Amino acid sequence: MTRFVQRADRGQSTLLPECLDDWVADDNPVRVIDAFVAALDLAELGFGGVEPAGTGRPSYHPAALLGLYIYGYLNRIHSSRRLEREAGRNVEVMWLLARLAPDHKTIADFRKDNGPGIKKVCARFVKVCRKMGLLATASVAIDGSKFKAVNNRDKNFTRGKVERRRTQLEESVARYLAQLDTADRQEPSETLELKKTRIKERLENLTVEMAKLAAIEKQVRASPDQQISLTDPDSRSMATSGRGSGVVGYNVQVAVDTEHHLIVTHEVTNSGSDRAQLANVAKQAKAVLKTGPIADFVLSRGG
Repeated sequence: MTRFVQRADRGQSTLLPECLDDWVADDNPVRVIDAFVAALDLAELGFGGVEPAGTGRPSYHPAALLGLYIYGYLNRIHSSRRLEREAGRNVEVMWLLARLAPDHKTIADFRKDNGPGIKKVCARFVKVCRKMGLLATASVAIDGSKFKAVNNRDKNFTRGKVERRRTQLEESVARYLAQLDTADRQEPSETLELKKTRIKERLENLTVEMAKLAAIEKQVRASPDQQISLTDPDSRSMATSGRGSGVVGYNVQVAVDTEHHLIVTHEVTNSGSDRAQLANVAKQAKAVLKTGPIADFVLSRGG
């Protein structure tokens, strides 16, 4: 063991830096996040809670939660529960939040309640990048990705799914009715009566399911695209690259600068196909980059 790098004794007392700022290097990206958020007028961007309420429990300033959200985005930490854990163990997040430790519900509610403001922050970041000369080249790559929604596949219905579910329920009803007919031809007994009672209860449950399915079918037929999602109404069932697979979620179209790999613009849609999205996203990217005629605007479509 002497030829390996030796570990420190966990019980050994050490002299750690007294200042939390000493743990974060001057070139750490978290300092950029802090400076960027500090320069924003959050009230102008539409964030709520900029002015604290006069009564009740003190709230977190939206600047702290926005900084945490941006940090999570840059480090691929999207879960509010994971961000909560990072606030208690990650030195960078401790520095960014000045040791604040918001819980996961506070983080999730901030993200839910300030969607338009966060989108404006993204646009403001693009402006900053343009001022720094990072988007001087009018060349972008555009592609779409499927993002899973909180809506379970069993809570998403199309006309085909409704028909398949109805067939399953009808087959179950027929099977239980056949079991009742068989039971009626047997000699009466206490065990047989219990069995018949359970079958009748299941038939009643199936009747309720059939009524619910009929109501869902009406909603599906009334929907413009003949599809509904019960948990997340805006999400839609979409095919993925895997054979016979699919996901209930959103199609996110993103235009990325080819030189510095910065996101120029994005569009979230519930359309499962990318075919009609290219022109719209290309026009948005062209407007953001403020390029000349479309002939001078170079773009590529991801595979």
